[in-house]
Amino acid sequence: MKAGDIPTRIVITGVGVVSPIGIGKDAFWKSLMQGRSGIGYLRAFRSDHLPTRLAAQIHDFAPEDYIANKKLIKVMSRDIQLGVAASTLAMDDAALVRGSVDPDRLGVSFGAGRISTTPQELTDAVTASSDEKGAFAYERFNEQAMGEICPLWFLRQLPNMPACHVSIEFDARGPNNTITCRESSALLALAEAVNVIDRGAADCMIVGASSSNVHPVDIAKLSLFDGLSRRVDDPLRACRPFDFDRDGTIVGEGGAAFVVERYSHAARRGARIYAEVLGVAAGCDGTGSSNGNGGTGLVRAIRSSLRQASLRPSDLGHINAHGKSTQRDDLVEACAFRRAFDDEAESIPVTALKSYFGHFDAGSGAVELAGSLLALEHGSLPMTLNYETPDPRFRLRVVHREPLDLRKKTALTVNRTAMGQSAAAIIRAV
Repeated sequence: MKAGDIPTRIVITGVGVVSPIGIGKDAFWKSLMQGRSGIGYLRAFRSDHLPTRLAAQIHDFAPEDYIANKKLIKVMSRDIQLGVAASTLAMDDAALVRGSVDPDRLGVSFGAGRISTTPQELTDAVTASSDEKGAFAYERFNEQAMGEICPLWFLRQLPNMPACHVSIEFDARGPNNTITCRESSALLALAEAVNVIDRGAADCMIVGASSSNVHPVDIAKLSLFDGLSRRVDDPLRACRPFDFDRDGTIVGEGGAAFVVERYSHAARRGARIYAEVLGVAAGCDGTGSSNGNGGTGLVRAIRSSLRQASLRPSDLGHINAHGKSTQRDDLVEACAFRRAFDDEAESIPVTALKSYFGHFDAGSGAVELAGSLLALEHGSLPMTLNYETPDPRFRLRVVHREPLDLRKKTALTVNRTAMGQSAAAIIRAV
């Protein structure tokens, strides 16, 4: 048996989504089929002095509707709330209630991004640390400022908190891990869950990722190193993955979670199965501009996942692309597809779902995985929004104008960070 192979059949039995285009898998899928974008003008806070006025926001989310331990909501950042809510929806979808699975055999593997704080949360502490001239006085911090900071403030910012709160919510006592590799985190969390189940440490894992970049600090930071679209005159057409006229990504928020089980465990309880995980792999660009520009890490991840699944590129029914809508990232990704698939890259249908809900670090990869699972279930691939002028350098079969009827039951979904950390997963409808 080769290293990285998946000898145990592992399946996905629950899907939960909290996104700018719908909460719950049905609302989410309906928006995808109708081509309904969740991108618009920022409403959560003033954007006058920010580098963008656009975002994909979730407007109708009430955490108390999804989180049983309501007293813990006050120590959850929005990122954490989204993750726990998505997990609740996934567990409900899988018909797993507390007590229906051995808690010692139930684990959690979750992806998380940067969880920012607002300057306002520390304003009182800064004021208390200032001297009469307004300068910061270090000696006053311990004397006065510490008392102005909420004792549990830091718990809202720790990236391992989504996984912790999910385990508390469902009394999951098995292996618990957090992956913090930005956009690749969700698929790497899936890989971790597959390994945990394969080695016999759990029968069932709650897997997912959640993030919110609809935050003034995140927007300011991202604008410095991640191209944000300046197409403020037409928000619905601003995010344009693989389009020749793309000018940047859009910040968003959301999360998705999945129930991942050993096939025998799912069959024994009569669970509905969305898909089987055939292969999950990772790679990184390493050093050198040629590796980075050619997406070497993504190429390795794709090829490795195909080897695990014992498939050829022609066996794939569709590719769910990272599709960030920046000039460089889309070019690197397209180049990676060409290297991984050769001429077959032109025949495999590609969709890019960030055109609906923007880019939000770890969480966007999880929501994209949910899109592929639902596409396999319904036999239809959502179109990529705003793909109007093909980039002649890409030569990809980007699905646009209308959804595509799927003829094959196998999908590849990929994610990649700007630094080249890449992940690929292959799933097949059962």
